[in-house]
Amino acid sequence: MNAPPSPDNSREFRNALGCFATGVTVITTLNEDGEPAGVTIGSFTSLSLTPPLILWSLALSACCIDVFRKARYFAVNVLAADQHHLSDRFAVKGKNRFAGVPVNKSKEGLPLIEGCCAWFECRNETSYPGGDHLILIGQVEHFRQDRTKVPLIFHQGRYCSIVEPALRNPTSR
Repeated sequence: MNAPPSPDNSREFRNALGCFATGVTVITTLNEDGEPAGVTIGSFTSLSLTPPLILWSLALSACCIDVFRKARYFAVNVLAADQHHLSDRFAVKGKNRFAGVPVNKSKEGLPLIEGCCAWFECRNETSYPGGDHLILIGQVEHFRQDRTKVPLIFHQGRYCSIVEPALRNPTSR
């Protein structure tokens, strides 16, 4: 085993974190002027079933940090395997990320990206400091999924997708 990471080997720490495969999401909201904002996030997870809560985090250095900090609502768009170009688009600063991207509007007017595996429309419940990130918790008010889609996965610094169908949990019936 390697020695624990220290501040001077953060690349090694990041590489070790890359061993954990994650789904890829684009979180969307509206700014104070009603304009859409969105960002690619891999740090999305379920938090609670009752009430239905999700958690994600955003770097404090992100250009849209204030937009998400102030937003009353946000949407989690779980990208499908054929949407890696959208992951790249929403990860880059300084361009109109929504140009040419087909979206539907949620009840709250949030942009919901077409073609995703799942969508979660959330009320911004609370946030907490977390090192160089802001941890955001949302209460899910609406969700839907497209079971025909395969999710986009990020693992060891690159995009992947599920090749084999998901194994059935033998304890579920």
